[in-house]
Amino acid sequence: MPPERVVSFQPRNVLLVALELLALALALWVVYIARHVLTWVLVSALLALALNPAVVALQRRLGIARRGAAATIIYVATLAVLVGLGFLLIPPIVDQVSGLARAAPGYVDDLTKGRGPFGFLETKYHAVDRVRETLSRGGGAQSFLSGAGTVVSVTRGIVTVIVATVTVAFMTFFMILEGPAWMDRLYSLLPRDEQPRWREIGHQVAQTVSGYVTGNLLISAIAGAASALVLLACGVPFALALGLLVAILDLIPLAGATIAGIVIVTIAFLTDVTAGVIVAVFFVLYQQLENHLLQPLVYGRTVELSPLAVLIAVLVGAEVAGVLGALSAIPVASTLQILLVDWRDHHRPPPPADLPPAPPALSSRSDR
Repeated sequence: MPPERVVSFQPRNVLLVALELLALALALWVVYIARHVLTWVLVSALLALALNPAVVALQRRLGIARRGAAATIIYVATLAVLVGLGFLLIPPIVDQVSGLARAAPGYVDDLTKGRGPFGFLETKYHAVDRVRETLSRGGGAQSFLSGAGTVVSVTRGIVTVIVATVTVAFMTFFMILEGPAWMDRLYSLLPRDEQPRWREIGHQVAQTVSGYVTGNLLISAIAGAASALVLLACGVPFALALGLLVAILDLIPLAGATIAGIVIVTIAFLTDVTAGVIVAVFFVLYQQLENHLLQPLVYGRTVELSPLAVLIAVLVGAEVAGVLGALSAIPVASTLQILLVDWRDHHRPPPPADLPPAPPALSSRSDR
């Protein structure tokens, strides 16, 4: 008969495990409650990393010793450019967005009566009746959009956007100004022999994230401007507003440009069949140009991820945190890749000392 095994639990160990679980639950609760603030912090960190190379370059080229002066110059210059673009683009974009909203009922009326390029959706498939049935089952869209609750929620959303914008602007400036000092304090907490390794990891992560954020913003601006020009040339109304929509959606890796293409091509077909064909061909060609020329050229070697890794990262990020998760998926995946490569390099066993030396390389014909 095998001997009995007695397992005893010390009260102190049980208490420590319970406290650790309680601390973990408390930390998760705090993260959930402060998720909006943490989102602002993440956006500010990404913007600060995108502006940091400009600050460093300004210090080197002009010989500015104080980081605060260089950070202030870059920050004020960036705000001036954004404000200038806002004064130039926001009024016509607002007018076009309002016009697009006013024209939307006309598109719906054409679809309802079976007119226009997409009238066959109603005449053959009765799409409008099916949409009405779906809305009636859910209580209707009017009941959802009516009442004081909608006014309160819209007002709250506007206030939240304003507060978030101001907060992100200030946090971005302070992160640019104090970021290196905070990182130095963090590195100083590590053992002295480990500090060079983690400083190199931090440099690689900062370079990767900065290259991705800057490249993504630049590519999105190119996509929006090119789309607006093509829409203007084809006579599609609301070209600036639609170009802005393309630029915003193109920020989302992989899926964003496809969604933008579907929306813009649909609106172009509602305007004119020829314009729709031209815009569709443009989006197909531009996607090839962006995927095979712009992205490798702009990103360079900062983001070394395969398309499959990018797709998986974007899908997981979108499932976890929605649009923000999709936007931050590639920087997070690149950071994990850097950490895994560093862990592999530092845990790889050294080669055996008794291995014979490698044979000399064969000389080429030109060396003979």
